[in-house]
Amino acid sequence: MLRVGSKATCMACRNLVSTNMGVRFRVPLQKLHPLSRAIHHRYSGNTNPQRPPHRTAARYFTSMSRLPMRPPKPPPGSGGRGHQQQRNFWVARLAARLLRLRYILLGSAVGGGYTAKKTYDEWKDMLPDFSEYNWVIPDFVWELSEHIDFDKLARALPEIEEITKLLPDLDKIGENFTFLKSLLSSETSGDPPLKTTDSSAASTQEGSDKQYKKSSDKEKVDQLQEELLRTQLKYQRMLERLEKENKELRKVVLQKDDKGIHQRKVKKSLIDLYSEVLDILSDYDANYNTQDHLPRVVVVGDQSAGKTSVLEMIAQARIFPRGSGEMMTRSPVKVTLSEGPHHVAMFKDSGREFDLTKEEDLAALRHEIELRMRKSVKEGQTVSSETISLSVKGPGIQRMVLVDLPGVISTVTTGMASDTKETIFSISKAYMQNPNAIILCIQDGSVDAERSIVTDLVSQMDPQGKRTIFVLTKVDLAEKNLASPSRIQQIVEGKLFPMKALGYFAVVTGKGSTGESIDSIKDYEEDFFQNSRLLRDGMLKAHQVTTKNLSLAVSDCFWKMVRESVEQQADVFKASRFNLETEWKNNYPRLRELDRNELFEKAKNEILDEVISLSQVTPQHWEAILQKKLWERVSTHVIENIYLPAAQTMDSGTFNTTVDIKLKQWTDKQLPYKALEVAWETLQEEFARFMAEYKGKDQDDIFDKLKEAVKDESIKRHKWNERAMDSLRVIQHNALEDRSITDKPQWDAAIQFMEETLHSRLKDTESVIRDMVGPDWKQRWMNWTNRTPDQHIRNETKTELERLLKLHDDHTAYLANDEVTTVRKNLEGRGVEVDPVLIKDTWHQLYRRHFLQNALGHCNLCKRGFYYYQRHFVDSELECNDVVLFWRIQRMLVITANTLRQQLTNTEVRRLEKNVKEVLDDFGEDMERKSQLITGRRVQLAEDLKKVREIQEKLEAFIEALHKEK
Repeated sequence: MLRVGSKATCMACRNLVSTNMGVRFRVPLQKLHPLSRAIHHRYSGNTNPQRPPHRTAARYFTSMSRLPMRPPKPPPGSGGRGHQQQRNFWVARLAARLLRLRYILLGSAVGGGYTAKKTYDEWKDMLPDFSEYNWVIPDFVWELSEHIDFDKLARALPEIEEITKLLPDLDKIGENFTFLKSLLSSETSGDPPLKTTDSSAASTQEGSDKQYKKSSDKEKVDQLQEELLRTQLKYQRMLERLEKENKELRKVVLQKDDKGIHQRKVKKSLIDLYSEVLDILSDYDANYNTQDHLPRVVVVGDQSAGKTSVLEMIAQARIFPRGSGEMMTRSPVKVTLSEGPHHVAMFKDSGREFDLTKEEDLAALRHEIELRMRKSVKEGQTVSSETISLSVKGPGIQRMVLVDLPGVISTVTTGMASDTKETIFSISKAYMQNPNAIILCIQDGSVDAERSIVTDLVSQMDPQGKRTIFVLTKVDLAEKNLASPSRIQQIVEGKLFPMKALGYFAVVTGKGSTGESIDSIKDYEEDFFQNSRLLRDGMLKAHQVTTKNLSLAVSDCFWKMVRESVEQQADVFKASRFNLETEWKNNYPRLRELDRNELFEKAKNEILDEVISLSQVTPQHWEAILQKKLWERVSTHVIENIYLPAAQTMDSGTFNTTVDIKLKQWTDKQLPYKALEVAWETLQEEFARFMAEYKGKDQDDIFDKLKEAVKDESIKRHKWNERAMDSLRVIQHNALEDRSITDKPQWDAAIQFMEETLHSRLKDTESVIRDMVGPDWKQRWMNWTNRTPDQHIRNETKTELERLLKLHDDHTAYLANDEVTTVRKNLEGRGVEVDPVLIKDTWHQLYRRHFLQNALGHCNLCKRGFYYYQRHFVDSELECNDVVLFWRIQRMLVITANTLRQQLTNTEVRRLEKNVKEVLDDFGEDMERKSQLITGRRVQLAEDLKKVREIQEKLEAFIEALHKEK
């Protein structure tokens, strides 16, 4: 007999015996303890342990399990032994229960832990994936967390009591909702019909009770609406306070990062990368077939509708110039908004930062924007399509790129260009026709909606309203002036205008004063909407009001559009790059891809090399050129005004006196100016000669226009040193004062110079006479030409005057009146009518030839007169004062050429080089001038290639950063 609790009892036996749970156990025989199997075979009558058990044993154990566990009765005659057995039975039963409790506790612990883990995993799976929002908090915030004093931050947070004060009275709200529910149920079910009574007073009293009940119900509804609105405003103020504290915290974090706590390289923000792409595209040639379809927020509206004010509220600073009723936005202004530790603004092409928290910097920024606008407008125009690029950073500013366009006008006023209206329309359409541009349509709420022009324009560009956001400004004036406020509701619901939009917003941008700050405008806007019946009566919804909600909506729409379209635009520029590179390889396979700026730098170096080459000109070359050109310039004056008048006096003393006086006058007034003109012209000619020689040395003809323009502008700017004229005058005066010829070679050189000069003048005079009298008999016979009547008269006059000169070889330079009369009568006797003026004119040329011929003969005689000159012998036949004059002139030319050469090589060449550098620098800064001077398909193709590559690289960097932010 197996006893429960004995050492031989196995776990399976105890399980079979235990029946407290009331469960029928059916345990396979193979899993039973061997002792249990033996008991099983015994009661089943099966002596073979390998034989399958009989069901009798199962029934036995089953019947056993159903019996209550109580101690068996002791057999008769057992006495105390029965009591001992009964006590042992209860002890065994208690031990079994304690053992079972141990396993129950262990199983409960394991099962409970498993259930808790499973519940935790299920809740974890139900939570959304917040990894997409990691971009909200930059990585460096986690890195800086250990530097933040969280105890101080916890103390700065509001207490629980303060938060509970802001919470609404839930019991009161519950009562109000119960009342509303009963009210709605009564309206839905309808009032039961009233019983008719014979008393009219009773019906009247009942009607008054109904009216009173309805009025009280209406008052309760109004009170409930006001309480809900106040609760909403409390929540809004709480959120604004928390956002302000968050903004200050982010500012502190950004400032710490800006100081470089970890000394790491600062990367450009995502919006800055995108803005750079748009800046490059704004400089790109708009006529090229690759159009710019990258997203940007385009701000359009009627003039004085409040466009600029809305943009300033989004940027949180009064950054734009303002005027009452006049056009202030004269060109597109691209504003890149981003978050930063300091509230600053900066132009794309300037390194100056404007602190937007200081009024003087704000005034300077507004003035700079106005100057840039006026500078961009060409003469005779009112508006310009040139874009001004500005970036604004500050804590809490939404990231986006906006373009403020000139306001649309309906009439051209006095002072505007005649095409101003059409120009504004074309600029606005050019920006709005971009399929990925977000149109921020600004409508003035204080004027009649029918007067709006911009809504029709926006409807044409975006008829479905898939990328338009409508903004109604000056709502405070609209509510005050409009007789029917429901008209505002129709506008913000899109039911009044034919245009469609993604969203509708109503904002207030101040009271109209230019001195209002952004904070005061925000407070005024908040106070207005808190007390406005438009929001209280449900005509406007809370998410449709304030510029803050507008800024959030525009930013979300902007980034959604960017993520959807930027990769497609990158593929477009990649295809354009391939086409341009293929064209270059086919047309210019052996040339480097140099854009306009690189070509300009190459041409600049060549031009400066050519200027430096001027310093390599030899002194002998400079002096020979200067002496020759100076004599060509002054020889006529020397012969006609100095030599001939003095020589025709036929008196030695008078000759010298006349020469000295005229040389002194010439030196004081004309000679230095003429000398400097000659020197400057010589410098120009040499400069041009070197440039022409370089051009022939396998130079690129694409620089011809640029070099010519640089040469002309440099010459135009160059002015000779004014002090050089005074020193040159003194040198020339001293040279002409000297009359002493020291040696025979100088004498011979002077005679040779005189002979050459006189021969040249004699040749010129004979040519003039031939022209006067016409062809001689030989030319007439060979060329079949005849003299004209005037030439015939002059020829007869010439013959008569030559006869007179033969008779009087020493005749003076002028004819007397009686001689003129005699010649005239002699010609009349031969049938020739002649005028006295013609006689004198012909005489002047004939006497000039006669004098030059005699002077040449006298020059030959003076070749042997140096001996007499040196010993101061006075001989009328060998008075060679004219030779001394020509020696003085020649010496003056040599000394002047030497002086000018020194000025050229020591000063003027360097000053010319400086002028050329200045001209090149000015041309380098003037993109329009460079575009005019460096032209051709090769230049344009290189420009397009550079721009497309730069745009593609910037876009790829932006897309990579955008994917990382996701």
